[in-house]
Amino acid sequence: MEKELFEKFNNGELRLPCNTKAFKDIAWSKHPTFEGVELKHIITSKETGGTFSYHLVRIAPNKSIKNHIHETQLETHEIIAGSGVCINDGIKLHYVPGVISIMPAKVPHEVNAGDEGLYLFAKFIPALC
Repeated sequence: MEKELFEKFNNGELRLPCNTKAFKDIAWSKHPTFEGVELKHIITSKETGGTFSYHLVRIAPNKSIKNHIHETQLETHEIIAGSGVCINDGIKLHYVPGVISIMPAKVPHEVNAGDEGLYLFAKFIPALC
């Protein structure tokens, strides 16, 4: 059921007054640093003048986005499917569908997927890329 919800996001659309962007037309890209992590860049800095960016994130079972910091971006996670753990500023947060987490700029954080993988919607303010 949860993966079905993620597939609805994966095949969804960004609807704006000036255009509609089908997510199925956006390729998944491998994370440049973290193995087993893929990103679908829904809207990027180029399209928002750097003000924000949105990304679907797919983390393979038992893989991680290791501890890191964003110097200037506030980051949010909205968990769509799967499960895992986020270490946010040293605090362990359990990730399950329906959870939203916020990481202010300069706060160390990591995300570890559970046995079924983890699927989330990440937002960055200002834009990450």
